[in-house]
Formats: sequence, C-alpha cells, structure tokens
Amino acid sequence: MPETSRRHLLLGGAAVSAGALLTACTSNEPKDAKDAAPAGSAAPAADDKPGTPVTIGFAGPQADHGWLNAINDNAERRAKTYSDVTLEITEGSNDTATQIGQVQTLINKKVDVLVILPADGKALTQIGLQAMKAGIPVINLDRIFASPQAYRCWIGGDNYGMGLNAGNFIGEQLKDKPNATVVELAGMDSLELTKQRTQGFDDALKNYPNIRKVARQAADFTVESGQAKMAQLLQAQSKFDALWNHDDDQGVGALRAVAQAGRKDFLMVGGAGAKSAMDAIKADTGVLKATVLYPPTMAASAIDLARALGQKKGVGGMSELEIPASITLYSAVVTKENVDEYLPTGFS
Repeated sequence: MPETSRRHLLLGGAAVSAGALLTACTSNEPKDAKDAAPAGSAAPAADDKPGTPVTIGFAGPQADHGWLNAINDNAERRAKTYSDVTLEITEGSNDTATQIGQVQTLINKKVDVLVILPADGKALTQIGLQAMKAGIPVINLDRIFASPQAYRCWIGGDNYGMGLNAGNFIGEQLKDKPNATVVELAGMDSLELTKQRTQGFDDALKNYPNIRKVARQAADFTVESGQAKMAQLLQAQSKFDALWNHDDDQGVGALRAVAQAGRKDFLMVGGAGAKSAMDAIKADTGVLKATVLYPPTMAASAIDLARALGQKKGVGGMSELEIPASITLYSAVVTKENVDEYLPTGFS
C-alpha cells in the first residue's frame, strides 16, 4: 500500500471492477445467478462501443500462489471482453532481473500502455521510469514503485485496511466477552504488507479494551508454513478466542493443524478471499467464520484503466477528464451472511 499521506480513491466493493465506472453503467449481467461469469470476465456494457485499438503489455510475477494466479486470469479474461484490446502478457517471474528484461521487451515492442505488478516494487522502479519517459504510460498494480514518477496510475489492495477490518470484525464478535484473547498468524515479516496488516489489526483492537493479543507467528504464505506455524501456536496457546490469519492459502494449512489438534474453541478470520475459504464460511461447520478480501479483480480493473488511458478516456461517473492517479480497493469482510455475493470473486 502506498504511503498513508497519499490520497486514494476508495472503491466501496471489492467485487466491483473499475470497468463499471469506466463505462458509466453496469456490465451485461446474466438474469440468473447460475449464469454469472467469473470475476473480471463480465462483458463490457452494451453502449461501450469499441474505440481506438490499444495494445496493453502485462508483466507480473510468477503465479506460484493462488492469488497471483488469479491476477493473471483476471487480466486475461478482462482483455478478451474488449474487441479493441490486444494483450501482450509475459511469463511471470520472481527474479527481478528477468522481469525487468520482460518489461524491456514490451517497451521495445512499443505497446501503448503497460500494466506491471512488480515482484519487487523498489527494484523495478527504474524500468517504470524508463517506460514513462518513453511515452508509455504505466498502470502500477498493487506492489508500488518507489517513485510516483514511475507510473501514471496505481491500483491495489489495502493491507492496513485488511488488518483493520479483521480486527474490527473480531472485536465485534468478542466485545461482550471479558478478558478475551486473540492470536495472529501473519505472513512473511520481510514484506512491508505484512507489517501493515499487523498494524491495522493492532489498531483495531485498541478500540476493544477487553481483548488482548497473546501470540503472533509469521508464516510464508504457503500451505506448509501455515500448517507448521499454526501447530506451534496451538501447542503454545491452550486457549484463545479468535485467530486472524493473513492469507487464505496458508490458511488451508492452518485449518489442517486445527483439525489435527481437534480444536473448535475459537473463531478464525482469513485474508485475501480464496474460494476454498468462502466455501468453508458458507458451510459454517468449522472455525473459519470470515475472510477479509484482497481482491485479485484489481487486475481486471487495471486492464479497464489501461484501455481508458490508451483511448484518452476518463472514468465514467466522475467529472475529471483523466483517470485517477491512485485507486485503493476496499477490504470487504465476507461472512456467512454475504458470502453468496462474493463467491464469484473467489480464487482457487
């Protein structure tokens, strides 16, 4: 997430693509819920006629995680809905030198707009600057470059907001319980986003003086690490009332550890919005009661924004002639009550 001093446009629903704003009306919606298309794949609105052809270059990291794979899927599906968009997509890489080379190739091809989700925002800042200087506007997706001069528009999730909303949800569930305790299964502590998610969670708990965080473990956003670190938490904490888990992929492992330990005495809140998590929330047979979204639909929205940028359009429903400089997506809390609404956005 960018610096908190930077102004953001907050989108009120994670399931809503920026395409709805760009076309100033809703996409063609199926009459029946069973006919609904996957998130990010809805066709453009009927009155959104094809415009100037736009070639969009898309470069992201290796899809070695459910959320990252969903990022690629959302971008590709959204691009296919536009007859005036050609998508040049690279093979993702977590090696910064390789990704820089891939973006350089797209620059050399003289694509009209670039969408870049950098493996490392700081390390790829120079290539973003190079593209901008070459007259190719950049949509910086999620992991932010070190300089605002390296992109025309940033769009991404709200890591602080994830923790804040997770903490508030847990707080409301436990507000009447004296001496309530919670534990936290964080992501990788080497990442700034993990620190932001923890800070948001801690700040939310300050509003509930009856709740105390008694333990925290950092995992690696993988199933294996989630299982191992959760097993350690369960062994160290014989009793607690709630768990905030930063990531639904590592949450699969965490739930395995919970099942192996035979624990059912607490509620769990996940993060990101995996379909497996939403299915478990809907079934309501285990400890997982909610997940806080970090929507991969942002990639579909990035394609919408890149197309608008290439065609020199603004955002429908806004007075400005240009697209915004920054868009922060809202971290909605998915519970049993609203899970059906968000299920189409769940990723595998």
